[in-house]
Amino acid sequence: MILDPESPDDEDLEDQRFLDIYQEAMDLYGLIHNRFIQSPKGLNLMREKFYNGVFGVCPRVLCGGQQVIPIGMSENLRHSKIRIYCPKCEDVYNPKKKCSDVDGAYFGTSFPHILMQTHPEIVPKEEPVQFIPRIYGFKLYKKKGSAFYDQDRKFQEIALQEENNDDQRNDDFN
Repeated sequence: MILDPESPDDEDLEDQRFLDIYQEAMDLYGLIHNRFIQSPKGLNLMREKFYNGVFGVCPRVLCGGQQVIPIGMSENLRHSKIRIYCPKCEDVYNPKKKCSDVDGAYFGTSFPHILMQTHPEIVPKEEPVQFIPRIYGFKLYKKKGSAFYDQDRKFQEIALQEENNDDQRNDDFN
């Protein structure tokens, strides 16, 4: 059933028992696929697909068209659909409609990292560009939506802790 080049006919598609067996055969094939792509031969084939852009590019504009790698969010069947992993920004995104109905277990949660460990040349050398919010060319500081907002809050908390520690030391000294 897995290797049969012919599609099921209309009569087969009406039989619920056939559909159940067919779904189990597809799941078995997907799990075999998961194991194969993690083998040396499978990793080489997937590296070529990566270089050919078969999996698409990162939807994040600041990644500059970085090639992506398929990933599953769970090893369990029917738990989540396939996602794409960007090795540059190290984030996971929903794929385009082309492959959105593929089960994520067919690739697994480890595949991108195994591929990058085996073929380190596919790991991007440059860091992703960080977005800095600006209004008329001026950077925004101490405002929500600014990376500097969180940094400034951390510095304020550290300064407050140091001030409290100094006050305690002065009290202990007196």
